[in-house]
Amino acid sequence: MDHFELIDGELYAENVPLSRIAAEVGTPVYVYSTATFQRHARAFREGLAGIPRARVAFAIKANPNLAVLRLLANEGFGADVVSGGELARALAAGMPAGDIVFSGVGKSRAELDQGLKAGIGQFNLELEEEGVVLSELAVARGLRAPATLRVNPDVDAGTHEKISTGRAENKFGLPISEARAIFDRLAPLPGLNLRGVAVHIGSQLQSLEPLERAYTRVGELVAELRAAGHTITHVDLGGGLGVPYRPSDNPPSPAEFGEMVARVTRDWGVELMFEPGRVIAANAGVLLTQVLWVKPGVTHPYVIVDAAMNDLARVALYDAYHDFVAVKPSGETMVANVAGPVCESSDVFAKGREIDVVKTGDLAVLRSAGAYGATMASTYNSRPLVPEVLVSGDTYAVVAGRISAETIMAEEHVPDWLK
Repeated sequence: MDHFELIDGELYAENVPLSRIAAEVGTPVYVYSTATFQRHARAFREGLAGIPRARVAFAIKANPNLAVLRLLANEGFGADVVSGGELARALAAGMPAGDIVFSGVGKSRAELDQGLKAGIGQFNLELEEEGVVLSELAVARGLRAPATLRVNPDVDAGTHEKISTGRAENKFGLPISEARAIFDRLAPLPGLNLRGVAVHIGSQLQSLEPLERAYTRVGELVAELRAAGHTITHVDLGGGLGVPYRPSDNPPSPAEFGEMVARVTRDWGVELMFEPGRVIAANAGVLLTQVLWVKPGVTHPYVIVDAAMNDLARVALYDAYHDFVAVKPSGETMVANVAGPVCESSDVFAKGREIDVVKTGDLAVLRSAGAYGATMASTYNSRPLVPEVLVSGDTYAVVAGRISAETIMAEEHVPDWLK
């Protein structure tokens, strides 16, 4: 459930008509619902109620807007970050350093030191050399860095090729078969408190079966490490739960996920960390756009909208599905292609799809755009960066302004020798 619903024939975000936001802010614009974020955050936490020790860190890459992060911090969420910039955002949003987990396969020395300086709660190590460097940096600061070893369980999540992270050929994590030996070498280092393991096999999972297989392998590793004399107190189970982008999607609920985790981890005796992103944010946002033209086509007409692949890249990157609906639907439908104005053939949001009848000047939305939307936006074709709006009840605020081409050009400089 989300809080984007028709009221008297018009699509609203909570109690604000989307036509009002379009008139006052312009299009394209991302619109987020506070109530939906809160509902999803609480549903996820409630799904973990049967787990004695559970902590939740929002995967900031899904939606790094400061207002969104503050909202989730108020819901008791920490942060899963994958860059120094995301770490700075989490702290700026009021997320306690101790609730921040630093993941990612390519942390630089500067970023590792940034995390140590901030006093973050956990580093997820992706390779043995990273652990050695982290130990050296921690010793230089008189610290012991809390860390886990991220393992790759060689489990296919069954998702899109470009969002899979748990197969042997993926770049993430260490082969689970080598984890014991690497743990043996890293655990004695003076700057590390190597206290557990981490796993994340991918995103947009529509079944619990791959997760259960991965977690079972992690449980076997925990037992093996303890048998070798290591103290294991923490396990990071990552994120990955899917959301219903299509009407036919039926992903597992947080409650179903929590029941499976409670059953699989019952005897582990550890604190569990979870890193949801998409499942919290996706359906809490829409991309509001205006129809520029309805262009006749050979097979189907093209509905040309003012949003483009630079604003919402997921369709061009992953052939992702986003429902396209009119803000003021007439009840009539048409079969059409939906495309943006960017000069690329991949700038198409839908092909041969049955959609609401729209005409030039009408407003529409691409649904389920609250995750991996604005965060992946670019200025391709010298288009402005899309703004973001957060709605709460009958009011809204612009939480990220539209950044114009002129503002971006102000940061570019022609050297004197070209003038």
